[in-house]
Amino acid sequence: MRFDHRAVPIVLAAVLIDTIGFGIVMPVFPALITQLGHVGLEQATRIAGYMLVMFAVTQFFAGPILGNLSDRFGRRPVLLFSMLAFAADYALMSVAPTLAWLFLGRAIAGAAGAVYGPASSVLADVTPPEKRSGVFGLIGAAFGIGFIVGPAIGGLLAQFGHRAPFIAAAVLAFVNALVILVAMPETLKPENRRPFHLRDAHVIGAFRPLFAAGLAAPLLIAWFIWQLAHMIYPATWSFWAAIRFGWDAKAIGWSLAFVGLVMAIVQGGLTGKFIARYGERRALVVGLAAGGTAFLAYAFVTASWQAYALFLVSALSGFVFPAMNGLLSHLVDASHQGALQGGIGSMTSVSSIIAPLLLTQALAFGVDRGFPGAAFLLAAIFAFIALGIIVWKVLDRVPPPEPVA
Repeated sequence: MRFDHRAVPIVLAAVLIDTIGFGIVMPVFPALITQLGHVGLEQATRIAGYMLVMFAVTQFFAGPILGNLSDRFGRRPVLLFSMLAFAADYALMSVAPTLAWLFLGRAIAGAAGAVYGPASSVLADVTPPEKRSGVFGLIGAAFGIGFIVGPAIGGLLAQFGHRAPFIAAAVLAFVNALVILVAMPETLKPENRRPFHLRDAHVIGAFRPLFAAGLAAPLLIAWFIWQLAHMIYPATWSFWAAIRFGWDAKAIGWSLAFVGLVMAIVQGGLTGKFIARYGERRALVVGLAAGGTAFLAYAFVTASWQAYALFLVSALSGFVFPAMNGLLSHLVDASHQGALQGGIGSMTSVSSIIAPLLLTQALAFGVDRGFPGAAFLLAAIFAFIALGIIVWKVLDRVPPPEPVA
């Protein structure tokens, strides 16, 4: 594949390595929480939800700050800081003696932000508006490949103890930081930089340039509701699979690897072509419909092979992020792309505060009553609400012809 700017493959590699590090630890989280907390799987599910809330709260405040800093000082230093912080986070969690230390690690990771916002800003810097959605899809492909490699390695490393995957993730994050330091060029031109004002470094300030754009409000509302649904995977998958099918860490790791494979194929080979032919808004409809249908079906599966079959349907939900991000990025100028991505991350953090509380509690509530699919049923409802908003408010509306400064 040919890239128009040499920063693109470096950023995609950063996303890949970061996702491998994230995916490595997922298979061992249930066992580690049950071990440190001396609790069963049902209670561990709730604790994992609280950890996701901790991550989301700190990211909510830090995301717009990092986004605005990247608009002032450039993308490279923010990406470098994030990777070094993640390396420290994984190293801390590899030696955490209590659950409190795991919570501290999640707080550090949230404050550092995630690689996806700055990475999206880099791609927006170097890609023409009409090509951005397809290029944003490559982030999803890198994420998918990382989920092929990461959980599979995590499941294998679990045999050396529940801490081994965290050590491997710390090393990968540090290597990622070195690659950014040595090889990544800065993509934000000096003339597109703007002063940093702390008073604007919050979610409202990040979205202020969008307020004059008529499509922005329904897009942001739909994105928020979709995020409530999509959090079903990080919030409950490992626990749901262990409860529903009795899967161990290795089986969970292989299931996530399969998800990553399908996601990489769809986002790397299909997303850009679909959006180029049918447009971003139709891609949104297909992605949300596929996601909602898959969630609804997961609520009632009875066999492992059914879960794997549904992965093929849910993979089409990968259209949602690049299509929606592409539409939003058209509505702001070059000097506000970092703020936009930071604001999107902050908004996602709000959903990440609410969703784990809802979804993990729904899972535990359903398990108590013999229906472990309750969380997926709730996620399906959210997905179909987001789909309704897009069909009603976005599908046939014409966006403003020029970015709003």
